[in-house]
Amino acid sequence: MHKMSCYGDKNALILNDTPYTYAELCKKMSAFSLSQTMLTIPNNAVIALRGDYSLSYIIAFLALCKKQCIIAPLLPRNIDISLQDFGVEFVLDTQENKLDSISPKSHSLLDSLKKQNNGGLILFSSGSTGKPKAIVHNLNTLLQGFLEKKPKRINILLFLMFDHIGGLNTLFNVLSLGACGITLKNRKDMQEIAKSIQDYKIALLPASPSLLHLFLLSNPTQLYDLSSLRLITYGTEKMSDSLLAKLKNTFPKVRFHQTFGASEIGITQTTTKDNFIHLDNMEYKIVNNELFIKSHTNALGYLNSDNSVFDNEGYFATGDLVEVKTINGEEYIKIIGRAKEVINVGGEKVIPQEVEGVLLQIPFISDCVVYGESNAITGQSVSVKVVLD
Repeated sequence: MHKMSCYGDKNALILNDTPYTYAELCKKMSAFSLSQTMLTIPNNAVIALRGDYSLSYIIAFLALCKKQCIIAPLLPRNIDISLQDFGVEFVLDTQENKLDSISPKSHSLLDSLKKQNNGGLILFSSGSTGKPKAIVHNLNTLLQGFLEKKPKRINILLFLMFDHIGGLNTLFNVLSLGACGITLKNRKDMQEIAKSIQDYKIALLPASPSLLHLFLLSNPTQLYDLSSLRLITYGTEKMSDSLLAKLKNTFPKVRFHQTFGASEIGITQTTTKDNFIHLDNMEYKIVNNELFIKSHTNALGYLNSDNSVFDNEGYFATGDLVEVKTINGEEYIKIIGRAKEVINVGGEKVIPQEVEGVLLQIPFISDCVVYGESNAITGQSVSVKVVLD
């Protein structure tokens, strides 16, 4: 709050084309902190915050941080979980301005945070392979790194949602730098993204490789002036060499920077060279080609799953398979796939993303997905679906 107040009348956010300065943000936070809603919520309470990108959501999130609450950010749509099973005591819906209290189960991880008077964060995994996992972080530890950032005036697109570690990382970066974050009405509209970059002179675009692929297919440079773009950061999934080459060809004056992170470890800074990355400020080891990471921002653990993915030394098994390369005497790594997606053909391990990378170099193939199918002789065989240009 003190750091934000130093930025005064500079624009902090542009939400649905309406600008808000840092002074306005701080004033609204102070007013909300004295509201009946906030007075009802005790310090260190476990609260689910439901809503979409809006001023009220951001104000509520920051005010709850100040009260050292343990926050579970949720989207407007429901997820298939019972919140009381995860220690949630209150649910605040910022769209309806409604606060509900519920009777929760107790969890030792949450109790420990409360006893230490630390704020917390509960992030739910996507649940693509089953029920979502509830990942607990010490919010004070996550925020500490942002307090040390030096001011930098830059316009940044707020693309990823707040229930995603990458979305929170972008918001915290904006507010710690004294930058300006711009939101979209429709994050799935590639033309709106391009128009926002043009209209608001956005210099930094944080995105996933999937989004960037769709962005390229929409031919944004033909209709909009995107010359303000200086940096595109990407993460959350593997970037293929062919896609990166196409992006660099389309945006020759833009620097591309790969970030690395996961809900369990936070986001770390990297040094990028030739689609290989050097992990800064993180310890790591490689076991059977799988990357294990230990960071000061590691999660405390899960509320609804065993913690076997954290080994006895505190390293988190990322599930990412990596290739190692020495550049100028330093070790760099490249994510080449996911351990759980490896196809086993008669004992031969095939990484789908590597095959996709080769196929995408063929001129008439615009997209593809490689996957394994059951085979009576070899156990599995390699199959592919392609989208022709």
